[in-house]
Amino acid sequence: MKKILLVETKLLARDWLGVALSLALPVGLLLVLGQIPDLQKPDPNLGDQRFVDAQLPAQMILLALLTTAFTILPGAMATYREQGVLRRMSTTPTHPARLLGAQLLLNLIISLCSAVVVIVAGWLVFGSQLPGQLFGFLLAYLLGAAAMLALGLVIAAVAPNSKTAPGIGSVAMFPLLFVAGMWIPREIMPDTLRTISDFSVVGPFVNAMRDTWAGDWPQLPHLAVMVGGLALFSGLAVRLFKWE
Repeated sequence: MKKILLVETKLLARDWLGVALSLALPVGLLLVLGQIPDLQKPDPNLGDQRFVDAQLPAQMILLALLTTAFTILPGAMATYREQGVLRRMSTTPTHPARLLGAQLLLNLIISLCSAVVVIVAGWLVFGSQLPGQLFGFLLAYLLGAAAMLALGLVIAAVAPNSKTAPGIGSVAMFPLLFVAGMWIPREIMPDTLRTISDFSVVGPFVNAMRDTWAGDWPQLPHLAVMVGGLALFSGLAVRLFKWE
């Protein structure tokens, strides 16, 4: 596993531009959107918090995570398959779970770095709040990120080639951003849409982020949905994985 992780790190380092974009995009949007005056005013729908205090950073963290999980990760795996890298690995005792686990761990570290950059940028520029429950934040983030990266591995498993993989990921990403409240706050969503959000993994993820920003532990139902998503998508990724 260590050797696979080292090799994957070297390969990912060659695609430094994609990693840099996954870091720069959410921070850039945070700095631009945060300049909107209304987002710096207390909002009764958010418990008199400012939008830039927790809601906007949480959404940007989600955007960075989904960009990594649904475009960078599937594209890299599909490229390996096209170039015959996976076929050569199939002649070794390497189990698919090890390769997929290495990819998940590596991209989890990258996405966590992106989340830290978003939080620090919001704090320095807008005086945004820092997560009041740090351990709860880490728990919720790691569970949610692992679940969404596992879904990205499912996309990588079914994508026919490296050109279509990011496209499939984008098609999946935007509906998830919508139900997570990127354009319509969850507080004003219709009941049916909010229910869909509650079971979408991204909805519980954003809610858990906001809870930890307020100093509370993530709610158990939110954690349960993320654990269920991780188990489901990880199993599907291993089952659907193809060496070539």
